[in-house]
Amino acid sequence: MVKTWGEFTPDDVFEMAVLRTEIFFLEQKIDEEELDSLDRHEDTLHLWRSDDRGMTGYLRIVHDDSVADAHQGISWSLGRMVVRKDCRGQGLAKELLLEALAIMGDKPLYLHAQEYVMPLYASVGFTPVGETFTEAGIAHRLMVRRSDA
Repeated sequence: MVKTWGEFTPDDVFEMAVLRTEIFFLEQKIDEEELDSLDRHEDTLHLWRSDDRGMTGYLRIVHDDSVADAHQGISWSLGRMVVRKDCRGQGLAKELLLEALAIMGDKPLYLHAQEYVMPLYASVGFTPVGETFTEAGIAHRLMVRRSDA
């Protein structure tokens, strides 16, 4: 499923919030803002899969010109990728990534990768840039995918 915020139903919003809260707050213990104004931005696309228990995996595509200078001149990003604990190891994250890349075509993209997930992003053409940094208390690396990937 792919929708903009304006296309979300109340149930879609609820399921997204539940999944992201379960992973980021309860599992990873993040204590920083997770749901933000970019979720509601008109250019943001939300991609997910669901089963009878709700969302199984999710990621968003964000356009934000204000951060391009800090990200190799790239203003489009992938982020907030999560897979429900009972659905991990089934290829769902890669499926969502490939769908996002198909939507974006040859547009350059960046993401902030938790270090343990870097091999997944590398497998679809993202390359690490710069040093490790801490975001929301977790080690991350900037990864970019140029239009020639």
